[in-house]
Amino acid sequence: MHVVGRRLAGVAFLLVPALLIWLSVAIYNKRFTEATMVTLRTGTAGHEMHPLADVKVRGVVVGEVRSIRADGDGAALELALKPEMADRVPSDATAMLLPTTVFGARYVALTPPPGTQAPPIADGDVISEDRSRNAVELAELLNHTMDLLDTIQPAKLSATLNAMSTALEGRGDQIGRNFEQLDALLRKLNPEMPALTRNLAELAEFSRNASDAAPDLLQALTDLTVTSRTILEQRTALSDLYASISRSAADLREFLEDNSGIIIHLAAESRGSLELMRRYAPAAPCTFRTLADFVPEMDRALGKGTDRPGVHGIVVSVPHKGRYRPGADAPRYDAGGGPRCPSVPYLPTGGGATRVLPAGGVPGEGGTAGGGLGPANSASENDLVNELAGPPLDQVPEELPDWSSVLVGPIYRGTEVTVK
Repeated sequence: MHVVGRRLAGVAFLLVPALLIWLSVAIYNKRFTEATMVTLRTGTAGHEMHPLADVKVRGVVVGEVRSIRADGDGAALELALKPEMADRVPSDATAMLLPTTVFGARYVALTPPPGTQAPPIADGDVISEDRSRNAVELAELLNHTMDLLDTIQPAKLSATLNAMSTALEGRGDQIGRNFEQLDALLRKLNPEMPALTRNLAELAEFSRNASDAAPDLLQALTDLTVTSRTILEQRTALSDLYASISRSAADLREFLEDNSGIIIHLAAESRGSLELMRRYAPAAPCTFRTLADFVPEMDRALGKGTDRPGVHGIVVSVPHKGRYRPGADAPRYDAGGGPRCPSVPYLPTGGGATRVLPAGGVPGEGGTAGGGLGPANSASENDLVNELAGPPLDQVPEELPDWSSVLVGPIYRGTEVTVK
């Protein structure tokens, strides 16, 4: 019995430490702690997700992750929630796997929906991962960040951070002033942003127009090369032209220097005439129109296009006014009333006797007024010539000499004249 007791004591001595170790591990794993066990199903456990990670609601720790296992559809996390905290977590809460820091381990963040009326979560419930747009984008950003951090070499990153720290050390005030100046600049720039946006839009429109006009501009440049070659070929002639222009300019300058006083005096003296011309300038179109209409009238007076060419005129005999009396018959230049355009025919026509003076001396040729006028330089022709020439000469026809037909007769012979 003594030997058996000693053996039992030895076994007990071995079992007691093992039991104490198991009890310590069980206590550490909280096997004897009451908890509400729920399952979180997610597509992936992500980086740095380990058992015993915290489970938080609005930043408050409400439990921990007991185990992580993978299945064919993703990962399943066993969450152990504190019973006193589980009553505050609704059953329709969703979860996100967030890191504590950029380089830290992840934890489970439970997010209750806003305004939820769901009952508290219970033992055995299943929680799904938050699949909202913001949560998905955040998960992708974290995954890409981890990929970037895996690519970065820690030694080089540490050296870079040390260099940045050294560069920024002692420059806090300067950096603060720079930010203040930047803020003041942005405050001034913000009111101009609409105009800047409008200018950029107009710049884009200008760029499109320039793009559309580019072929024409290129063609214009091509044509300009032809002009440039022509100028190059004619450079000698252009040089001579410039020399001639220089000489002409020198001559003109010398002329102006010599005659500047005369030109100024002429301009001053011409002021009255120019003002009169300006007054009657509205009649200029009428004058030019009259000159233009004078051509067909002269063609008609000269018998153009008819079988009786020669001067065709209307001669009006007026009573003799006597001889010229100085002072009484002096011409007067007192017309007034401004510019006018009277419509007066140049060669008035009217009733009266028409005589055709003989072109030669053929007897029997005559007009409608009384038969033949006799041969050239006859008495009848001389009387008719004196009668026609008397009024323009301001003379009585009887006082004109008998040889008037010798001087004036050749002008009227063959001419149709209407006498009033």
